[in-house]
Amino acid sequence: MNLSVGSVNASTHRLPSIYSHSGCPFQYRKVPGRGCMGQQGKKRRCESSLRASAVSFDVANSASQLFEHVASTVTEPHPGWLTGAVLNSGVFGFGYKVLRKGLSPLGIANAWFLGASVFSAFGLGGYILVCLYFILGTLVTKLKIKQKQQEGIAEAKSGERGPASVWGSGIAGIACALLALYTGQYEMLQVGFVASFASKLCDTVSSEIGKAYGRTTYLATTFKTVPRGTEGAVSLEGTLAGLGAALGFAAVAYAANQVSLSGAGIVVGAALLANFFESYLGAALQGRMEWLSNDLVNMVQISLAAAMAIGASTL
Repeated sequence: MNLSVGSVNASTHRLPSIYSHSGCPFQYRKVPGRGCMGQQGKKRRCESSLRASAVSFDVANSASQLFEHVASTVTEPHPGWLTGAVLNSGVFGFGYKVLRKGLSPLGIANAWFLGASVFSAFGLGGYILVCLYFILGTLVTKLKIKQKQQEGIAEAKSGERGPASVWGSGIAGIACALLALYTGQYEMLQVGFVASFASKLCDTVSSEIGKAYGRTTYLATTFKTVPRGTEGAVSLEGTLAGLGAALGFAAVAYAANQVSLSGAGIVVGAALLANFFESYLGAALQGRMEWLSNDLVNMVQISLAAAMAIGASTL
């Protein structure tokens, strides 16, 4: 498909003979003392107008071809970059106010690349999963936000996510999408993509529900009782909520034809194991290493979930 707009060259484009000096619809009149200069000026204006019309037609034709391409590929399982970028841009444009409820402006800019990559590789079904993660993650983060703020365990900026949080949540999914586009191994990498987001949703839900409703929280390394909001702490309420989130996410992925039934089981198992590892890592190391931020721990967690799911799917 040719979507270029450069087929008309304003300096060399040859006009039809009917618009030559003698055929141009303008009426020329000699100006005393200036010969045909007035006629030549009108001729140039006529030709410029015609070239502008030709360029406008070419742009409109290219836009029409772009629309036809997007419309014909939007329902395909792997639409490609052009469709992914165009549709994702439309969603971000119309949904900017909604996105601002959970993301900073820079976070939105980085999330655009995540959305475009996922739509390009895994289609509308994969895109819906990312949107589902964003919506549920935002809602559960704001759950009992005033109570969490009073206890000093709420997310910073009322849960608003910046670029680091976007990459901490989506780097494994982006990697799976880009690798799928490059290698064509869509089915295997889709399982990893789904597992990474299922694991992150499981982590977010279990953590936020534990902060809001957890009665007793235990440190993942020693199982000693610790205050709510402690790094690496787990609770029964949060764990059950995280399990439900992973199961629900895998069910939606199965309904959206992103994974098979066995793949959905793999996703849930990988999500739970990676989530527990994240709690253990937070309890064992995060408090001792200043450079080991939540976002880095999240990257390790979702990458582990994706790797385990991909490995299990190849057995």
